[in-house]
Amino acid sequence: MSSKEMVEKISIVISDTRLNVWHLAIIIAIIQLGHDQLKTDNIRVSRGRIMTLAHITSVPTYHKYFKQLQSLGYIEYYPSYHPGYRSTVRITF
Repeated sequence: MSSKEMVEKISIVISDTRLNVWHLAIIIAIIQLGHDQLKTDNIRVSRGRIMTLAHITSVPTYHKYFKQLQSLGYIEYYPSYHPGYRSTVRITF
């Protein structure tokens, strides 16, 4: 993901009044992971890594806002039930 794409995506989420600081922290963490992996879709994620980047320390808070991002259509989540493989997230906006 290029820097230009990152700025465009951040501009979109900032303008949505339904989102609060926790939503923004999670989505920006996912965008950062995508930038690090040079990907725009199928970004490999882990709960711990997103929580660290987003500065979220509460697992229930993470799950609440992560699920809301899914229901609002910002991300698609594909869980991996294998402990050796990471789950993937696709940014859909």
